[in-house]
Formats: sequence, C-alpha cells, structure tokens
Amino acid sequence: MECTINWVPATGMGFVAETGSGHLLNMDGAPDGGGRNLAPRPMETLLAGAGGCTAYDVVLILKRGRHDVTGCEVKMSAERAPVDPKVFTRIQLHFKVSGRHLPEAAVARAIELSHEKYCSATIMLAKTAEVTTSFEIVNA
Repeated sequence: MECTINWVPATGMGFVAETGSGHLLNMDGAPDGGGRNLAPRPMETLLAGAGGCTAYDVVLILKRGRHDVTGCEVKMSAERAPVDPKVFTRIQLHFKVSGRHLPEAAVARAIELSHEKYCSATIMLAKTAEVTTSFEIVNA
C-alpha cells in the first residue's frame, strides 16, 4: 500500500491524502489547533477506516456463508489517552446487521472472525486499545 499526504497551507491545518488506488481523502484539524474544521480529523479517519475494515469483513463472511445480508452499520465510540501520544485506549463497536433470517450465531461468528483473524485495522488497534463489540440483528 502507498499513500501520499500533502499539507494545504491555505487551509491552515488541512491535508489531502492520495491513496495508492488513486482516491483523495481530505483531513483537517480542530480550530484550536489551527484547523478550520473542514474535514475529519486524522484520528477520526483512522477510526472510520477500522470500522470500514470490520464491516467489510462481516458482510463478506455472511455472504460467503450464503446468508441473506442486506445491511451492516457499525457505530463506534472510542476513548484516547489523555497525554501524548494520545493513542486509542478503548474502542466499542456496535454492529446493526440487517437481512432475512440471519442466524444470531452466524452474525456473532462473522464479527468474531473479523476481530480475531481478518480485520488488520482493529487487530492492530487492539495493541493499545481494549476493543469490545456488540450487535443486533434487524429482519429486513
């Protein structure tokens, strides 16, 4: 993987990341740090990336198991250390998985597999943070 980050001086503390796949991602700082609040903070993008990584896994695992999954939402909350480096110390992920006749055991197993084997992002973040999960199933 590759990524190039460029500071955009005219924005104060705004940055543009160009990913190896050719996509752009804007990031900005808080006003108290010189930013203008025009885009997510870098740590927010890290948290969002982890959520996307695990949601991707859960959907893929359920689809491969031939389950009729129609939606997957992950609500995340995180706590950070109070002093630098302000690493994540606790991350809670709540999955809301929608589908037809989804077995609870299959959803639980998909989440477990993501966090123990497949999701590089949450496995990496678990080196500094306590990562906990919960889920609900919505019949759709």
